[in-house]
Amino acid sequence: MWHRAILAALSSLSLLAGGCMVGPSYVRPAVEQPTGFKSQPAGEAGPPIAADWWRLYAEPELERLITSAQASNQTLRQAVARVDEARALARVAGSYLYPTVSLDPSYSRTRYSGSRASTITGKQVARGVDVSNWTIPLDLSYEIDVWGRVRRSLEAARATAEATADDVGVVRLTVETDVAQYYYTIRALDAQIQILKDTVTAYEEQVRLLSVQLRTGLISASVVSQAQAQLKATQAQLSNTARARANTEHALAILCGRPAPSFTVASNPLQEVSPPAVPVGLPAQLLTRRPDVAEAEKNVAAANALIGVATAEFYPRFMLTASAGFQSLNADMLFSWQSRVAQILPSISIPIFQGGRLRANLEATKARYRQTVAVYIEQVLVAYGDVEDALTDLHSFGDQVASLRDAVAESRNYLRLAQVQYRQGLADYLLVIDAERTLLANQLSLAQAVNFQMNASVHLIKALGGGWDPSEEHSGR
Repeated sequence: MWHRAILAALSSLSLLAGGCMVGPSYVRPAVEQPTGFKSQPAGEAGPPIAADWWRLYAEPELERLITSAQASNQTLRQAVARVDEARALARVAGSYLYPTVSLDPSYSRTRYSGSRASTITGKQVARGVDVSNWTIPLDLSYEIDVWGRVRRSLEAARATAEATADDVGVVRLTVETDVAQYYYTIRALDAQIQILKDTVTAYEEQVRLLSVQLRTGLISASVVSQAQAQLKATQAQLSNTARARANTEHALAILCGRPAPSFTVASNPLQEVSPPAVPVGLPAQLLTRRPDVAEAEKNVAAANALIGVATAEFYPRFMLTASAGFQSLNADMLFSWQSRVAQILPSISIPIFQGGRLRANLEATKARYRQTVAVYIEQVLVAYGDVEDALTDLHSFGDQVASLRDAVAESRNYLRLAQVQYRQGLADYLLVIDAERTLLANQLSLAQAVNFQMNASVHLIKALGGGWDPSEEHSGR
């Protein structure tokens, strides 16, 4: 019973293969975990950030832009395609756990010469002979994974696929936060453009009034020249700010997967708004919140599994090759019981001498593992630093906004007093110009500081991992 013999051999060898797996079992590398962030008051672990974190800002336009980027950003599509590739490769690695079975039917017809000698009588045969040969073999090959080489390969492939899925989380969070930062930058530039336009309008009226005074002999020509120079410089600043706004809009169009010529963000000057409160939590949560940290750890797990693959190369490799089917010289008898054929060919390959190749390969694999451990620890440290930077920036820009708000108020008072003194003849017109420049500079600085504060808030969300959920990435979100 040839088929029973094959099944019995497979069953016994499968039990043998279910034994040990050589190589180290994976353990997460140890990393120092601070008890809290020094830039944040001590507190308990905060609630996780929602996946749609941008709703904290209550900006419908921002939500629309992020939705567009999630659907059409080409970098994100590349990352998703890499996940599909990695998962397919993991299935390829898993296929080696099972036998390879193929059906290879063949037919041949051979014409034997009539001038040959008979193999029975030794005499020359009377005439040629045509012989047909029909064969339908079912071939099987199987590596008995005694030492876990195939299973370790599958473990590495799965870890790599999970790391690639985590990379999608990195790309998605980067795209979302970049959209938010570009959005608030555009709004800040809108605020600066509005300030500059209002200033240009005021300067134009000022030049007109001074020109009238020049014609009546009340002032000198130098005063008008000073006012005109200030107007031209402000107009140039307005043009440069408008250029920066256009370029930022073009960059946002690319993020959203839209052609720049047909992409427009309506003007909406950023007012003095406060960023939403973001739950920071504890440093230890970054190990599960940040997709880049999770990706780095999955790479460590994959490299650890490859050590087992390299170790298994030192041990004998067991192979089973079997073939069964039918063979006949007559098509009518092909599937008869007498035409059955079967063959079992177990084999073993024992590495004896490889010129040091196996040991060198193992050392290289261990070195790659140490590299991934260093990358993982470095990524955790970067995560801690990112949160501290974002918290520091958020607090610093908050103080800066408050100071600049007072500076703008004082600048308006300074300009009012300078204009009074000039009209009363107590001060030169240069004092008015200085007061106007001071007010404009502080107004523009305030608009920039508000933008920096909002960007720092978005940066904090990114540093905390946003609303990333590893289960959604690994399930094919």
